[in-house]
Amino acid sequence: MIPAPTSRLRFREMTDGDLDLMAGLLGDPAVMTFYPRPKTRDEALGWIRWNQRNYAEHGYGLWIVETDDGRFVGDCGLTWQPVGGGKVLEVGYHTVPALQGRGYATDAARACVDLALGPVGETHVVAIINPANTPSRRVAEKLGMRLEQETEVHGRHVVVYGRGA
Repeated sequence: MIPAPTSRLRFREMTDGDLDLMAGLLGDPAVMTFYPRPKTRDEALGWIRWNQRNYAEHGYGLWIVETDDGRFVGDCGLTWQPVGGGKVLEVGYHTVPALQGRGYATDAARACVDLALGPVGETHVVAIINPANTPSRRVAEKLGMRLEQETEVHGRHVVVYGRGA
């Protein structure tokens, strides 16, 4: 199950051949500003493998996002995350710095939310965001999400935006 292409973007599953792209993305300090630290190359490979397991287990995960002419934009997709003692379906996204601020994260995340609330059959999807990450909060708001709670996830203080079907 892959999100439908948008007018500017297309999606595909991550493969081991994407290691250079993902290591560059997840190893970039600008992209990882709101994470504890940039990821190493080995951690980027772990990220790819985690998503491959998600595809096998759930039928979805984070996908590679490309422009319609094949330029790498980043990743975006759906993963289960622990919040408040339960699991919630999160839409997550990372965009290469050179393409930030062009609406690609919003376009990609909207396609993923549409997939989650449509064919996947979920009734609720969230975005888990560092409170200081104003651009990501704006993306969530553009998706029609509203602030639902502040909590701890993976030992970090976060805000959780959500939207129902």
